Amino acid sequence: MPTFPETTKGLVRRWNRRARLYDRLTAPMERMLGLVRGRAWVFERVAKGRVLEVGAGTGKNLPYYPERAFVVASDLSPGMLARAVEKARDRSRAVRFVVTDAEDLAFRDGAFDTVLATCVFCTVPDPVRGLREARRVLKDGGEVILLEHMRPQGFLGRLFDLLDPMASRLMGPHINRRTLDNIRRAGLVVVEERTVFSDWIKVIVAR
Repeated sequence: MPTFPETTKGLVRRWNRRARLYDRLTAPMERMLGLVRGRAWVFERVAKGRVLEVGAGTGKNLPYYPERAFVVASDLSPGMLARAVEKARDRSRAVRFVVTDAEDLAFRDGAFDTVLATCVFCTVPDPVRGLREARRVLKDGGEVILLEHMRPQGFLGRLFDLLDPMASRLMGPHINRRTLDNIRRAGLVVVEERTVFSDWIKVIVAR
């Protein structure tokens, strides 16, 4: 069961409603904040093996997967994942799609060589629980690779704190998550950090 069941139900409804327009709505942010470059950096680390994508959404990462990887794309929202399935039909490689909650992943312990997520843990109601799940399904020696926006330092961080209640109600994602702290609280060790935009969008590799 999710940590906050009503919040999770609300998120499913929200993302199902937005699924058809999601790619258009987020296209400006992809360009302005360097997320395309960040996605390319994420997939520099994904060479082969069993890969779980948490929060695959509409399938923005599908073009980046290497041929030698066996991919499981998961998402909380059936509507968002249906868009990803449509995109996959145009591609030669097979991807398995699974509707499951990041806080309660429907996979056995140690099932994957790599767990990745791009702009996901800003939305998971209990991000530490979600990251612990990522750690649980990861093989010994495997990597969790994240592209995330998080609370910046200094004045901008205080501004994000002030704006977060309104921003999260209007858009869904939280803009002031302390993601590096959450990764460590989940029992993972950060082994690499790359700055994508300012100090608040990063690629993070953890084990």
